[in-house]
Amino acid sequence: MTKSIENAIVIGATGLVGRELVRQLSLNQGCKNITAVVRRRDSELNSLKKVQQLVTNDFLTLNLDDVKDYSHAFSCLGSTIKKAGSKENFYHIDFTINAHLANLLEHTETHYLIVSALGAQPNSLFFYNRVKGELEYYLKSLKLDKVSIFRPSLLLGDRTEARPAEEATQKLYKRFSHLVPDSFKFKPVTAEQVAHTMVEAAQTQTEKFEIYDNLRILKTK
Repeated sequence: MTKSIENAIVIGATGLVGRELVRQLSLNQGCKNITAVVRRRDSELNSLKKVQQLVTNDFLTLNLDDVKDYSHAFSCLGSTIKKAGSKENFYHIDFTINAHLANLLEHTETHYLIVSALGAQPNSLFFYNRVKGELEYYLKSLKLDKVSIFRPSLLLGDRTEARPAEEATQKLYKRFSHLVPDSFKFKPVTAEQVAHTMVEAAQTQTEKFEIYDNLRILKTK
């Protein structure tokens, strides 16, 4: 069974994918209300139609009243170990906060859609991929109405924060992108493609648990 995106709540709304997702949701005719959970009020989000901001310094203070009655909950929240400052902080952002939102949504009729990463595996040798995989495994264990997981490769787009390594990779990729076939599973994707795939999944997914891999996201133009 599918349902339109009537009321949406978004965490990670000020990141690369999150901003694009909120923009696309604001243009969706069926979507009536969008709540962006942010740490600081954001002027760009404030200018978008249908968007209201829920400001909190600690996402773990979100409670049942904050998330009730939403048809869809989106998480684009994620970091890197370098930006987070430590493995512990990274785990807190990428696992603990996302798991907390999922716990609040358990036994509700809210569809939970979350950005993970290509290579996510709970037994991965790489800490980043292992945390993403552990989160996916945890979400599958909960009694959630519906779950969508998106596994993009390198994300293309202009970030508000500096990520020198990613910026250098993006510049290099743009020079040789014409040589990379769409069938290459590691091919970078744009934030617009990920956000569009999330919106499409929110409106069309019928399975209770579904993973959208990078090749599937690449098909979004």
